[in-house]
Amino acid sequence: MRKLVILGAGTAGTMMLNKLYNALDLNEWHITIVDKDETHYYQPGFLFIPFEIYSRRDVIKPKRDFFPSGVEVIMSEIDRIEPDKNRVILSNNRVLSYDYLIIATGVRVDPTEIEGMKDKLWYKNVFDFYTIDGACALRNFFKHWEGGKLVIHITEMPIKCPVAPLEFAFLADWYFTERGIRDKVDIYYVSPLSGAFTKPRASAILGDFLEKKNIKLVTDFNIARVDNDEKKIISWDEIEVPFDVLVTIPTNKGDEAIARSGMGDVLNFVPTDKHTLMAEGFNNIFVIGDATNLPSSKAGSVAHFQSDILFENFLDVIDGRKPTAKFDGHANCFIESGFGKGILIDFNYDTEPLPGKYPLPAIGPFSLLEETKMNHYGKIMFRWMYWNFLLKGVELPIESQMSMAGKRL
Repeated sequence: MRKLVILGAGTAGTMMLNKLYNALDLNEWHITIVDKDETHYYQPGFLFIPFEIYSRRDVIKPKRDFFPSGVEVIMSEIDRIEPDKNRVILSNNRVLSYDYLIIATGVRVDPTEIEGMKDKLWYKNVFDFYTIDGACALRNFFKHWEGGKLVIHITEMPIKCPVAPLEFAFLADWYFTERGIRDKVDIYYVSPLSGAFTKPRASAILGDFLEKKNIKLVTDFNIARVDNDEKKIISWDEIEVPFDVLVTIPTNKGDEAIARSGMGDVLNFVPTDKHTLMAEGFNNIFVIGDATNLPSSKAGSVAHFQSDILFENFLDVIDGRKPTAKFDGHANCFIESGFGKGILIDFNYDTEPLPGKYPLPAIGPFSLLEETKMNHYGKIMFRWMYWNFLLKGVELPIESQMSMAGKRL
């Protein structure tokens, strides 16, 4: 019997489990999925918790609800992968041999990478919102905060969902306006990038939104440390940005098991062929989602588009053929802009976000690079789509490859 092991039961791992379960003959295949946590988190929902739009219970479900019967589920930490021996060693020393391996171990935030970040002000005046605990702690803080200097800060790239910090800034503008204290809140957006976003065209437009909302943009800021006594962040070239509350996106890193396996780069991301999604140097290991080192966004939409490509290539490889499907870096992101509106961007490795309609060229219903109510509804609707379709590996009527239909050059 052939053995498939999937490491990680987050968005990408769960999608691949369900897609392959429906395609493989279980009389010939033994499928195992490994994860350390019983709870599945709808991570895009963390953004809404500090602003009391979602609660903790809105973003969690048991992972086992999304596992099909007939697969082996192991809840355990992963110690390391030994790719030269085609096996995975778990933290309890159990050994899992495999014929094929899919790495979907995701990404985590590590505030300890920056001096003083996780210090005496952590979850008092310094918060993250990329974890459920950080988002809930920030909600409790904001409830009673009467104003001051709010600094939203990105430590370094890459990060999960690159638009989320911008969305946080826009929602903060809305939230404090609704509370009647916006005039008492100075909002700063501090980034290591030279603009508001990674793509120049979108960066210019999103930078204009920051300006219109009176959110001050600080660029090229490479943080060296957080001064907890003086309440300020300090860059390597000694630029200082004081704060009353710091909402930071710490360094994002791959799983420590990847480092222990000697398979990762400096941030523990797995070197991956940008088109086939095969781990570089291995003919029986695939990588998907945030675990890759690809120059694409670390976002749920990307994992979805990758899953279609990986599915086709996996079936090719197990039948002794060369993988033919090619991932083009396709990503699309709804950007919540506050006040019941949103923006949508759609791009890939080679093509910048462009204006137009999506997904239908003539009618949309979503508008690209425009702020509309319909884009906001798309963002809110995605949670239902995520739980009921995406995780279950259901085929969606959206092309994995980016289309130019409906876009204006």
